[in-house]
Amino acid sequence: MRALASLFCGFMFGWGLLISGMIRPDKVLGFLDVLAIPSGNWDPSLAVVMAAALAVTVPGYALARRRSPLFATQNQWPKQTAIDRPLLAGAALFGIGWGLVGLCPGPGIENLATGSPPVVVFVVAMAVGMFVYYLWEARGPASAARAVAVAPPDG
Repeated sequence: MRALASLFCGFMFGWGLLISGMIRPDKVLGFLDVLAIPSGNWDPSLAVVMAAALAVTVPGYALARRRSPLFATQNQWPKQTAIDRPLLAGAALFGIGWGLVGLCPGPGIENLATGSPPVVVFVVAMAVGMFVYYLWEARGPASAARAVAVAPPDG
């Protein structure tokens, strides 16, 4: 049942990306190009998408925190709340990649359906980067200390 719920959520997410235009790199880059504001070529439409996503997510998380999960024995909320160097480095790399290409992981994977060679290169490079990071994290004794802890069971 969890797999079916995950499939449904992924399907909804993918449709949201498709309908909003988030899978179109030119639309994303048009939004990120704030220097185009004076010329009138800036595309603010993705700000509406982000605001709508937050408007749904914030109450959804507030509701989810008060309830028990339907398809799991307990909620698994991250314990780490610190803003540390790996978080900042990862956010910077993500932002640089998004700004250069106009894609992030979800839209990149969804864009594979187009068969576009640049998208294929992007997704392959992303997968290689994740694999290299996995190897780098697994090699050191500090990797166990950085593992995300899971909150205790609800109730």
